Amino acid sequence: MIAILYNIRSVHNVGSIFRTADAAGIKKLYLCGITPTPLDRFKQKRKDFIKASLGAEDSVPWEKVGSTIHDAQEKTLALMQRLKKDGHEIVAVEQDTNSIPYTSYHPAQKPVAFMVGNEVDGIPKEILAVSDTILDIPMYGTKESLNVSVAFGIAAFEIKKVL
Repeated sequence: MIAILYNIRSVHNVGSIFRTADAAGIKKLYLCGITPTPLDRFKQKRKDFIKASLGAEDSVPWEKVGSTIHDAQEKTLALMQRLKKDGHEIVAVEQDTNSIPYTSYHPAQKPVAFMVGNEVDGIPKEILAVSDTILDIPMYGTKESLNVSVAFGIAAFEIKKVL
């Protein structure tokens, strides 16, 4: 299983996702658009990243896809097409009218690439339209969503369970 991080803004969220990805056995992370990488602009490890990842940036392979908020959608769609061609089912984690509860998910095919999106805007409709499945995490309290790193962890372990 691999994962796609779409335009995630927070270094701490991405660092936490790396740590969770390591725990869940994620084979690779694709960091799309403005999603921060473990390295700063001088190719040195980011101290703020490492504080959250606890070294998982060394055990989870990653690839940067695009570099700006403006090229993120185009580059992510190209990545999704490439992954589909390689046989991946693309699973988005997002609240949407076409989503199913994450606990009802059964992969149509293996391998699976799942995606989480921006902390405020989520995953754009254009990307959701190309996804094979959309999962949501039902909310029972007064808040409408979870922190992206928490949602990532829930989805990663649930998907891993059914693979």
